[in-house]
This record gives sequence, C-alpha cells and structure tokens, in this order.
Amino acid sequence: MPSPAVSFRWALPLLALALAACGGGESGVSPAPAGDYATKTAYQPRQSADSYEAPPAGFAKVYAGLVARHGTRGLSSMKYDDAVLNLWTRAQADGALTALGRQLGPDVEKIMQANFVLGWGVPGIGTPGYGNLTQVGIAEHRQLAARLAQRDAELFAGQTFEGRPRQVEVLHSGQDRAVDSSQFFAASLAASAPAVAGAIAPAAVDRFQLYPHKLSATIDAVADAASVRAAVLAASLDYQRYAAAKDAAGFGAEAAAKVAAARAAPEVRSRARAVLERLFTPAFIDKLDAGTYAFSNNGTRTFASADGRFTSTLTGDGKTRIQSAVDAAALLYELYIIAPGLRQETGGVSLDAYLPAEYAPTFAYLQDIDDFYGKGPAASEYGGVTTRFTQALLQDFFDEVGRIAQGRMDRVARLRFTHAEVMIPFIARLGLRNASTPVPRAQTYAYASNPWRGEDVSPMATNVQWDVVRDGRGTVLVKMLFNEQEVDFPGTCEAARHAGGSHYYRFDGLRRCYGL
Repeated sequence: MPSPAVSFRWALPLLALALAACGGGESGVSPAPAGDYATKTAYQPRQSADSYEAPPAGFAKVYAGLVARHGTRGLSSMKYDDAVLNLWTRAQADGALTALGRQLGPDVEKIMQANFVLGWGVPGIGTPGYGNLTQVGIAEHRQLAARLAQRDAELFAGQTFEGRPRQVEVLHSGQDRAVDSSQFFAASLAASAPAVAGAIAPAAVDRFQLYPHKLSATIDAVADAASVRAAVLAASLDYQRYAAAKDAAGFGAEAAAKVAAARAAPEVRSRARAVLERLFTPAFIDKLDAGTYAFSNNGTRTFASADGRFTSTLTGDGKTRIQSAVDAAALLYELYIIAPGLRQETGGVSLDAYLPAEYAPTFAYLQDIDDFYGKGPAASEYGGVTTRFTQALLQDFFDEVGRIAQGRMDRVARLRFTHAEVMIPFIARLGLRNASTPVPRAQTYAYASNPWRGEDVSPMATNVQWDVVRDGRGTVLVKMLFNEQEVDFPGTCEAARHAGGSHYYRFDGLRRCYGL
C-alpha cells in the first residue's frame, strides 16, 4: 500500500490526550460538524462547487467512478434503546431517577418508536423498521447525486459511443440501506440529468467489491484460485477470524484487549459515572457497578405507525448488556449519536441534555478505538488484515479507468454503494492521510498520537470519486475527490502528478504506484 500522504485542508479537533479535553490540531480541511458523533456524523460536502480544478488544456472529462457509504440511518436493531430503556424502567421502579433522568425514558421510547416504523409510507423503502435510511439519509444521497450531475455536467449530457448511449452502471452490496441509497441516488441523477435517465442500468449486487468483509466460503466460493476474487475471499475469512478474536496469530484478541483496556481506564469510569449521576441516584449506580443490577436488550415491544396501518412487534436477543456504569454511558452515547439523524422522525428528540458536550469526546474515543482496530489501519504488524479484503474494489477502480485508456467508452460512470465496514478499510488502502496511519503493535491508538477520527474518515454517505479526463492522444489523467473535496494521491505517487500543484495524476503512473 502506498504510504499516506494526502494533504487535507481542514481542521480536525484533536484531544490533548486520548481521554483528555479537546485541544487544537492542524490538518488543513474544513471542519466536520461539532458534536463528537463518530461514524454517525451526518454528511457534508467539503468543497464549494465553484472551486474545483478544471481539466488541463486539451483534456475533457470522460468518466466518473464513485463508491459511497449508505446515507444516515436509524439504529441497526433493537439493542441499545431497549437495554437503556430496561435500565431506566428499573430505576423508575426504585425511585432512583433525578428530575432530568425522568425525561430520559420517554425520549428513548420516541427514538424506539421511530425505529420500529422507520421507512413506513416512504416511497423507495421496502421493509419498514430498524436499519433503514432516515429522511436525512435519503436527502444525503439525493443531494450527492445532484451535485455530481452539476459538477460533471458534460458527462451526463447524453453522450454516445459507437452510436449508443454511454451507460451509467449502479452496484450495491445487496443490503437494504445500500440498495435504497443506490435507488435514491440513481433517481436523483436521472432527475438532475434527464439526458442519461434512460442510460442508467438496473442496479446489480457485487458482494466481493461492496460486502467483502462478510463473504462465505460456501455461498461465495470461487473456482479460479488465481483470481482477485479468490484472494478477496481468503482475506475476508482472515478478517472474520480476526474480528472474532480467533485468528491464529492472536492479533484479534490483542486488539480486543486494547479496546477493553480503554473502556476500563479510570478516566472513562469517572466520566461515565459523572454522566449517569445527572440521571440516576448514586445508590442505583453503585448497584450497577457492584453487579447487583445488570440489564440487556431482552424486552418484547410493540409500536404502530402514526396512521395505525403498520404495527411491529420485536423481542431483543439479550446480547447487548449493561453491567457497569461505563456500559450504560456508552449505550447512552449510541443513542446520542443516532438521534440527530432521526429528528424528522422523532419530532426533534435530542439527547444532548443527557450527555453534555464535555463528556462526548470520551465516548467518541471508545467508538474510534473500536473502529480503528476493527475496520481501520490497526497495528503495523497485523499485515493489513483489516484492509486486504478491499482488493476487488480497488482493482475495479483501476480496471474501469483502464477501459477508458483502451478506448472502451461504453460506460460513462460506475456508481457503487456500500457500508462503513468497507469504506473505512478502502480509504486506508488508498493511503489517504489522516485515514491510513497504523500504530506500532507495542502502542495503543490514541487521539494524541494518531489523526484517525471516525467522523472524518467515514461520516454517513462518505464517498470517494475518481474523475477521469482524456486528451486527443489518449493520455488519461485521474483526479480523486474524498467527500467531494479534491485530494492528493499518496506521496509515493508524486511522480505521477501531471503538473506541480495539480490534483490530476497520470493513470499509468498511478498503476505503477499502487502495483496494479
């Protein structure tokens, strides 16, 4: 993998210490929304439409390749909300709620209600309930498509090749929220660029590119042992053993131990208790920390849509457990970060009052360390176990541009829709600065020593785009956008840069740089 060397132009908040208060840090890109929402941060484009570098003289845009995470969603299942509500119900029965704490239960129930019926009555959502896109998530992909149509207007003006319309291909992971994101995106592109509406091909599933972290040795078996897909399947199985802490080298168990140690840090326990004491009596929290009380998502609940036409009953699986103050505060944080994207569905419910801003960075760090080792760069000595399964996606980006270099111009764009579990390792595999720096195995990821942040690397709808331009002699250049901001390829690709200060790179040089 190329060494990380992309220069961002926006400021990322850094913590003076892994669990200390926020401090300054310079990395050069426009700030993401404040709030410490980790990878649940709502999407914002990072560059204004009037500031993009034009193709060099003699070059014209000929192709766009995109991969994007699904848009803002609700909770993935009935786990965090149900566990917190069970804890709250016990505290209510014990008379152990503060004045602020008494408000928490009704607000959690509103969030639960919204997730039970999420997507009901929304055209384009197939099965209502947990895991669906919110109205914010739908808008993110509609607007992303509209900006693409505006930014690359010449591509979507109805171009033809050998007498036929150039096609727009759409791929997704096969999972509901990625499928729905692809559909909302494609419909918006068709509305924004009517000339290509008839050239948008029906969407297709590609698990090897867009769901490679969960491939099955039986369902996804590959006959050709020398193919990229065979390598991706092997990498996926390696990763799954790592994620389950069952890899032979013990890297998964080691990473899990680092995450557990972070949760057990005295600073975290202190701040968790400070959060909970605003909601519950000290005696109740003592019982939780002593093991007298434990809670899980084992409830059976029923909610109906506002119009009464849709009703859902669900029972929790009991796997999400609250056995300490840290567990309780961490699950409260899970609701805190999902609430902003659900405000249209909940009527404006916010959990900001329950988890004050000064405590949010502590729990954002717990999310980030988990994602850093679970999806991100992890440790240098782990051999890329968290990123190698993105090889098919990376290869496809290069293969698609290779088609253009060969004069095969039947496709004008390929649009792919996936998940954070793929975007985070793919971005690391690309070598983007602040998103791809591992830590030595002997150290532990911390804010003070590593710039990786979930809210910057993979907010909702995070995306990577390659704009491809070609001149009359067949020379092909590539420009990369990360969340719609022009960024450089890694420093090891500097020899491929078309001209000083330009974001365009020669495709043949990029191939050499990435070994493809």
